Amino acid sequence: MKDLMEKIIQFRDERNWKQYHNPKDLAISLSIESSELLECFQWKSNEEAVSMKLENMKEEIADIAIYLLLLSHELDINLKQTIEEKLLKNENKYPVEKAFGSNKKYNELE
Repeated sequence: MKDLMEKIIQFRDERNWKQYHNPKDLAISLSIESSELLECFQWKSNEEAVSMKLENMKEEIADIAIYLLLLSHELDINLKQTIEEKLLKNENKYPVEKAFGSNKKYNELE
């Protein structure tokens, strides 16, 4: 992950784009790229979208990941650690015995 982040930062810095990469604008860009991924599915079944737009989806997912990594970098967030902490929280909110096979939110589980 460190090598990937270094490549992303190098790409950004070679173009003098850091000036535009504040947390607000990175969050906006992350949302826009997520919407572009959703657009791949618009008016298609899941199967149609995947078969017709997979290459485009890959590019949008890469854009999303790049902006997420840049945002985490700018906020000095250790993404790996933060994800691990969130998984622990989710384990408590969604115990296997209650959540298995269910799409209910944690406060709706019985």
